[in-house]
Amino acid sequence: MQTPLQIRISWPSGHLNASLDDTVTSQALARALPLVSTARTWGAEVYFDTGVSVSRETGAREVVEPGTVAFWTDGDALALPYGPTPISRGDECRLAGPCNVLGRLDGDPGLLATVRDGDPVRVELLDL
Repeated sequence: MQTPLQIRISWPSGHLNASLDDTVTSQALARALPLVSTARTWGAEVYFDTGVSVSRETGAREVVEPGTVAFWTDGDALALPYGPTPISRGDECRLAGPCNVLGRLDGDPGLLATVRDGDPVRVELLDL
């Protein structure tokens, strides 16, 4: 069995690790790491450009659980929802459009609330 990819997402006031499933999108992202980007916030979601361009996968979803690591193909961005966005219905995490689901954050997704719009974000592979 293949070990899932482990990544760390860091910003000035914290970091979270995530486990990614073995998908075409996660592999493309892994090849681009480490990367540094600028955080954007949209409701209770943090997203940022990755410079990685991939196609939408078959299982792409718009509504996901908090803590899902998603890839927004329309914006070449990682999307990390931790609560409702401006287009959510109720408490759901509704993304801007169908996103490829890559995996899950390993810690408390609520930590993402400490990310400020414009913060530098670093994503790197973790060696297991």
